[in-house]
Order: sequence, then C-alpha cells, then structure tokens
Amino acid sequence: MKKIKDKIKKIKDGIVNFNYKQYISTNRQFIAFVISNVINAWLLRFFTVHNYFAIKPFLADLAIVLILGSFVYLFKAKKQFTYLMILSIIFNIICIVNSLYYTYYMSFVSVSLIAVSLTVVDVGDAVIQNVLQVKDFIFLWQLIFLSVYHIHLKKKKYIEFAGPKENRKKRFTGTLICGVIIYALFFATVTSVEFSRLSKQWNREFLVTKFGVYTYQLNDLFKSLDAKFNTLFGYDNAAKEFRDYYEENTIELKNNEYTNTFDGKNLIVIHAESIQNAAINQEFNGEKVAPFFNKIKDEGIYFSNFYSQASSGTSSDSEFTFSTSLLPVTNGSVAVSYWNREYETLQRMLRDKGYNTLSFHANNGDFWNRNNLHKSLGYNTFYSKSSFKVDEENIIGLGLSDKEFFKQAVPILKKEYDENGKFMATLIMLSNHTPFDEIEKYGEFDTDIKEEVDGEIVSYPYMEDTKLGNYFKSVHYADEALGEFITALEEEGILDNTVLVIYGDHDARLPKSDYRRLYNYDKETDSTRDCEEGDDSCVIIDSNTYELLRKVPFIIYSKETKESLHTEVTDVMGMYDCMPTLGNMFGFYNKYALGHDIFDIKDNNIVVFPNGNWVTNKIYYNSQNNTWLPLKETEIEAGYIEANNLYTEKLLSASNATVVFDLIKNARETEEAESDYIEEKVID
Repeated sequence: MKKIKDKIKKIKDGIVNFNYKQYISTNRQFIAFVISNVINAWLLRFFTVHNYFAIKPFLADLAIVLILGSFVYLFKAKKQFTYLMILSIIFNIICIVNSLYYTYYMSFVSVSLIAVSLTVVDVGDAVIQNVLQVKDFIFLWQLIFLSVYHIHLKKKKYIEFAGPKENRKKRFTGTLICGVIIYALFFATVTSVEFSRLSKQWNREFLVTKFGVYTYQLNDLFKSLDAKFNTLFGYDNAAKEFRDYYEENTIELKNNEYTNTFDGKNLIVIHAESIQNAAINQEFNGEKVAPFFNKIKDEGIYFSNFYSQASSGTSSDSEFTFSTSLLPVTNGSVAVSYWNREYETLQRMLRDKGYNTLSFHANNGDFWNRNNLHKSLGYNTFYSKSSFKVDEENIIGLGLSDKEFFKQAVPILKKEYDENGKFMATLIMLSNHTPFDEIEKYGEFDTDIKEEVDGEIVSYPYMEDTKLGNYFKSVHYADEALGEFITALEEEGILDNTVLVIYGDHDARLPKSDYRRLYNYDKETDSTRDCEEGDDSCVIIDSNTYELLRKVPFIIYSKETKESLHTEVTDVMGMYDCMPTLGNMFGFYNKYALGHDIFDIKDNNIVVFPNGNWVTNKIYYNSQNNTWLPLKETEIEAGYIEANNLYTEKLLSASNATVVFDLIKNARETEEAESDYIEEKVID
C-alpha cells in the first residue's frame, strides 16, 4: 500500500514540477501532430453531425491521439516522423471514408464493411461518383501541414526530442498517462444510456456525436472482431435476449378480411431499385414522373406510409428483411457475413406449400453474395447475369437495362407458369441505381418548368442538371420498363392467377439541397428561396423531414375486383411487416417475425430503423439528437417516447442476437430435442 502511495505522490510531484516550456520547445512536431488530428476529427463532426462546440467528443478524440501518439517516444529521433505520419494517414483515412460514407448513408462506416466492399466494387464506384465532394479532400491538409512543418523544422536544425532511452521512456509514460487521465475524465461524464449505446453500436451517428470519431472507430473495430468470435463469447446473453423478447412479444394469429385471400395463387415480387414515393407523387408540366406506378397503386393495395429498413447492406438488407421479418445486423451485412444462418423465410414457407421459388437479377451472382444468400433464403433457382444475354447497347449503369431484363425474364416465367404449377418469383431491378447520370438512355423527360408567356413557351431550369432531377428521369425510365413488363405478363395470361407485389428497396440518398429546391423553387431568380417564419408555403427540409421523404412504395396487386383489394393504407408500415402481412394473405405464419400483419395491428404499429430511430402514426423520433416530429395533431401521452425507445432497444438487440448467434436454428434443435424426449417418455 505504501508503494502505491509513493507512486501516486511521485506522479503528482511530476505533474506539479513539470517543465512545460521545455516540453513544448522540444516536442513541436508531436504537438503539431496532436492538434492537427484533433482538428480533423472536429472537421468531420462539423460536416456531419454538426455538434461544433461539444466538449465530450473533443476530449475523447484528444485522448485517443495522445495515447496512440505517445508510442512515438519509443523510437529514435529519425524514426519518429515516420511513425507520426503513419498514424496521421490512418486518422485521415478514418475521416475521409466516414465523410464520404455519411454523405451517402447518413451514418458512419464500420470496419466489418471492408469485407462487404470487396463484393460490391461497382456500387462503391457509383457512390464515389455520386457523393464525392470538395469537403472530402479538406482532411488532407493535415498530412500536407505535418510534412511541410517537418521540413521547416529540419531546415531550422530542430530535432524532435530523443535523448537517452531512459528519458524517452519517461516522455512516453508521461504522455500516455496524460492521455489516460483525459480519457478517464471523459468517461466520467458518460451516462449509462451512452454506455449502453456504445456497447450495442447500432446508433452510429449518436456515438460519433458523444464519443468522437476515433473512439467510435476503435470500438467498432473491437465489435467487428467480436462478431468473428461470437461462437466463443456472448451466446448465453444473446439467447436470453432472444427468449425474453419473443416471450414478451408473442404475436397471436388473428383472422381478418384478408386472411387466406391469395392462398394457392402465384406470387411475383418486384424489388424496385431506389424507387421513392417522392418520385411517384411528382409531376412536371402536367406529366407524371411515374405514370405506371400511379396507375397500379390505384388498382391495388397501396401502402403510402411504407419505410425501408435497410442499413449498410442496402439492397441485400431489404431482400433479407422482406424475406425474414428480421432487421439487418449492426456490423457489416447479413448477405456477406451471416448468409449461412438458418432463417424462417417467405420463400421457404411457400416452398413447403408446393411453390417453386425463383429469383432473377441481371448482375453478377456474387454481387452482395447473392449466389449464397438466395439459397439460404430458400430460392430453388437463381437467374443471375450469366442467364441473360447482355450486349453493350442494352446496358444501363451496373448492368442489363430493366426493359431488356424484363423482356428476357417473361419467357422463363411463362414456362414456369405453364409447366410447373405454383411459383414464387422475385425480380430485382437495376437501372434506377445511383449515380443517375446516363440521361441519354432514360428517354425524353423534362424536369424544367414550361409556361406560355405572350404566346411563347418560356422554360425555367427548375430541376434540370440536378441529381434529383436526373433521378426523376431515371425513375421515369424504370416506370416505363415495369409497365411494359406487366403488359407482357398480361398478354401471356400469367396475371390471371398471380399476385404482384412491388416494393422500393431503399431511398436514392439524394441531397437535402435538391429537395429544398424542388419544394421552394423561385423561378424568377432560378434559386431556392429561404423559409421565413410564418411562411406556410415554404417547405422546411431538416434532418427529420428529410427522413420522412425517404419513404418508398409498397403495393399488392391482383386482378380481382374486390373493393378491399383497391385501397390505400395510410398506417405506418416497415419492410419487416411485409412477411406477416403476406403470410396472412397466403396462409403461412412465422413465429420469429419482428413485424406485424398491418391489417391486424393497424394504428398501433411502430417501424424501428437499424440506427435506433422509429416512426409511428403519431411521431417520427430521431434517437441521434433526441428530437421528434409530430405527424398528427394529437397529444403524446406521458411515457410514450420512453416506452417506444425501450421497445426499440429490445427489438434491435433480439434481432441482432438472432442473426449473429443463429438462434432460430438453436431454438429448433431445442424444440426437436424436447419433442423427442416427450415421445420417448410416452413410449416408455
């Protein structure tokens, strides 16, 4: 005990008697390294989460830079700059990659996505083309500054502190202790809620806001490595979360007016790439962007408040959630890292009812690891790029154009329809994919404003030459392609006993500034007008209203003329509600579904997003900044937000545990073992 006290006294004396002037004069390069990397971390938060003056993330970033930088004193003088540059390059990569990623996904990158990126190089290229901005290069100032400053110091014959090995060790120990003390001060201010979110890692924007980018990335690294060793650690806790959630949230089967409506009918699912409601509801000069979508939504069941729940796995996440009623994982993507788990899927359940299951996507089979994912989901046959004739003239963006894709898919579906009885088929569209820059291939569709003035047609630019304007042109093409496909199915007689389901897989990740221009355009000045207080005609596009604009369509269409099959459902609905809703209609049930049959739950539904945000019919809640947007003129009862936050946390934890630890498979094995035991006891 006396030795410990002496040590503490020695540290205190060292701090009090420390020669700070000498330290600064002999450590200029190191101090420049620390300050410049902390500034870069601040710049990232400035460009993304906008918490400019927050002290906590500043302390966390400073502590990490000091702790990792302290090891420079273990090197001799000539090697110190090399070490600092290597660390600076790593910090720069963290800032640049996260800046790029946030622009597109409104979230921060995960280390586990490195594996994902190897399977989606084409998407990565498209994203870079679409979102790379000047701000993403600003972080490089730090490397330039450090290099120039090093050259300047060399010319001044300044040598970074080296000294005897004993003194270097003292500098290392002192700097390390300083970093640890700052980190300890930071963690002393962290609340239990913040610790919980750091552990779960799903609310990334919140973590960077509270913990800084370097702590977030370090924690993410550990969580990503932890996922690799999940069979060794954490199973018992995950299994408990799984059991507790499903015991508390058991979904009772209830009949309603749609029960077994489509039992025995064929099912065609259209995975509509990046189609949003904002495009469906838009028109220019009296011409709709998506006339076919408008037609079919009026002739089917249209869910107008439907949300994708995709995360970093984008399209593959939507496929997974649609098929399983589970949510994407917190690290990486299910398609790449967890495709080989056992899931209850829509495809498997229809297959058990005698359906042949097919999937179509005119891209490489290993794109998002679909060769393996689709087998796991329960498709009997996967028609990938190699199954189609792809010529240079019929390529748009990442692959075969949607019009040619549908044209070549129809004969396969016709053969299936005629020869093999019941079938379920998913067709994944491709052309309406970022960066929406192949305007000449989309066909004629103007996104300007045309008016007659004094007998002449005057044109105002409006959305021309904007990303959103080009997106509308792309949607118009995709809409035409889908219309031609449905016409072909009709002509072949395939629609006579077939239900058509169309969903938008996720939003197009387009800039807020373009939406502000769309809704607040001043044609006289060709600019976006600012919203002033009291101006009800001006649409404010902030982070919350922007999220609501990301809604996508969900449509169920049948040729039947029942009044109930031609309606609009305005209750909020998520991708995880598709399987239970369709299950009720087709006569199957998934007891591990996180979602609900929308016709059963109706107004009481909640859509939980992978980042911890949620939406109900009453409010949209943003967990990153603890703000909400009222969606109805209704009073929010006490405890409403807290109860939904608790439900959200339990649901996300249960979903992640289910996927990572393969808990559905383990639950089945346990049930079978118990059944065998009971049977043996009966025989005895």
